[in-house]
Amino acid sequence: MDSSQSLNRKIKIDNSLSNRSIDLDPNGYFIIKVDLEENKIILEHFLNTINDDGYALDPETNEPIKCDSQNKRVCNEVFEGISAKQLGILITEQRNDLITRFDHALYLGRELQKAEECLYKKLPYIQD
Repeated sequence: MDSSQSLNRKIKIDNSLSNRSIDLDPNGYFIIKVDLEENKIILEHFLNTINDDGYALDPETNEPIKCDSQNKRVCNEVFEGISAKQLGILITEQRNDLITRFDHALYLGRELQKAEECLYKKLPYIQD
């Protein structure tokens, strides 16, 4: 298999995995941002509750949280750092009450690593 076939296979597998159904973490979710001017990664934690159908609900309104909503939610807590390792240790060792699922922790590790790479290469970061 040549490198272009291998890359196409990887993209197909990644897209399939990104579109699978997942169980949400009842302790909330994170939005990751890269501030290229301040040279830091920003990790915002948001609270939610999960209903019987598996949807994340806004704890204040009890309404489903929409990904494309123009309603800006207020985050529960903000973490800042310059590396994936720094933020990963912060949210798993110092604030280990924010993540309850292993798949959520692995996802955050992957995304923080991507954010760090974008930070050092001065590229825009888009969270998967």
